[in-house]
Amino acid sequence: MSWPDAIELVATTLAEASRARERWLTTDEISGGTFTVSNLGMYGVEQFTAIINAQESAILAVGTSKREAVVVEDGSIAARTRMRYKLSADHRILDGVAGARFLADLTDLLEDPWLILA
Repeated sequence: MSWPDAIELVATTLAEASRARERWLTTDEISGGTFTVSNLGMYGVEQFTAIINAQESAILAVGTSKREAVVVEDGSIAARTRMRYKLSADHRILDGVAGARFLADLTDLLEDPWLILA
């Protein structure tokens, strides 16, 4: 992607995000997707199961992050920030193995964001 294209993409995304916050998006502007991220974590919901929107292949349900006691590699217990998310997928479109790989890759990227640059 060239810099002018990237700048145009960022500008379009910012403009549409602003319109979405102000609830000015039309039905046509929010339809036609293939994947949705549903974030109820911002409302303190720890975990939930999202239902796939019509004509889409999957939806990711993202819960809030919170500190929990976990057992670490050496067997000790430590406080870590944990976040739960679930993927609901239409198996007519998306194989369960592909969904599992997506979740594994997402987990790796969330745990080590520098991997995006690799």
